[in-house]
Amino acid sequence: MLIQHTEKGHKGSFFIEEDGKQLAEMTYSLPGDNIMIIEHTEVDDVLRGKNIGNQLLNNAVEFARSGNFKIIPLCPFANAVFKKRHEEFKDVLKE
Repeated sequence: MLIQHTEKGHKGSFFIEEDGKQLAEMTYSLPGDNIMIIEHTEVDDVLRGKNIGNQLLNNAVEFARSGNFKIIPLCPFANAVFKKRHEEFKDVLKE
């Protein structure tokens, strides 16, 4: 599955699209001061159980690292994963 990335202004998303249909998306905003807020994650039922949410989050974390952003995971899914994988992601977590 190809994870794509789009940005428009201070908002963006990582997403998977097939045949013109969006099947998964993680949205974020960049309000300034090197902050990235992960707002929402949604995965279509056809992709459930395929670890897609974690793949989207991994892409978001790599994006944050490359841009020197600190992440605020407002999205319940992202927040839960950050708690589970705290050691792995603590370098990008806004505390």
